[in-house]
Amino acid sequence: MKIGADTSPTTRISGSNPDTIIVRGHDLVGELIGRISFTDHIWLLIAGTLPSDAQRRMLDATLVAIAEHGLVPSVQTARMTLASAPEALQGAVAAGLLGCGSVILGASATAGQLFAEIIAEQDKAGLSMEQAAADVVGRYRAAKRAIPGYGHPLHKGADPRALRLLDLARELGLYGRHCEVARMVETVIPGIVGKSLVMNISSAIPCVLLDAGYPLLALRGVPLLARTAGLVGHLLEEQTHPIGFLMSHAAASAITYDGPAPEGFVANEN
Repeated sequence: MKIGADTSPTTRISGSNPDTIIVRGHDLVGELIGRISFTDHIWLLIAGTLPSDAQRRMLDATLVAIAEHGLVPSVQTARMTLASAPEALQGAVAAGLLGCGSVILGASATAGQLFAEIIAEQDKAGLSMEQAAADVVGRYRAAKRAIPGYGHPLHKGADPRALRLLDLARELGLYGRHCEVARMVETVIPGIVGKSLVMNISSAIPCVLLDAGYPLLALRGVPLLARTAGLVGHLLEEQTHPIGFLMSHAAASAITYDGPAPEGFVANEN
C-alpha cells in the first residue's frame, strides 16, 4: 500500500560515495568547507543555488535580527527544561522550538502568505496595490483572523529591527514588490481594524527575503534556525548562571489559586 503521490524516490539535495560528498551539485570538501559561510550554505541547501552577495547579506541580516529578544516564552521554556533535565541540552532546545507557533516566531511564514495573497489578488483582478491589500486584510478581519506581522507589545511606534531590514533591502537593491505590499498593509490597517498596527520583525523578514528570491514555503525555517542559536546561548548561560527554577518560582508566585477547595483550605501566600 502506498500513501501519497507515486513518485520516483530521489533527492536533489545530497549524495555521497566513499570518496566524495555532494551537496546541491557541489563537492562539500573541495568547494564548500572553508570557502563559503554558513549563511551561504543555508541558502544553497534551501534554494538550490549559492546566493549572490546581496542575497547572503539579506538572509544573514534576518537571522541576526530574530535570534535574540530576551526572555521570551521559547527561551523560558528551554531554560526551565534544562533546569529540570540538565543532561538533555537537545531536549531543552527542542522544547524551546516546539513552542514557536502562530504567535511567536511563526508569523513570518503567515505574513509571507498574506503578501502572496495580496499580490495574487492584485494580478488576478487588476486592482491597485492599495485596493488589493484592503480587500485581503478586510477578509482577514471579517474572518476574525489576526493580521500576521503587525503590532508589537513593546515596539509601539515602530519596530527598529523591521526598519533596519527595510533600509538594508534598499541599500542592497532588493527592495521590491513584497516590501511595498508590506508597507501598504500597514497603511490600510487603521481604516479596517480601527487602529494603527506597525510592521514588526515578522512582516519585515518575509518581505525582504521574498524580494531577495527566498522560497515562500521555507520562510518558517528562518526564525527557527535563528532562534536555535539564541537558545544555545541561553542554555550555556543556564548551566553557568542558572535562573530556570527562579523563573518557575516567579510564575508560581504570580498566580493565585481560585478554584474549588475544601472548607477551611487557605492557599499559601504568594
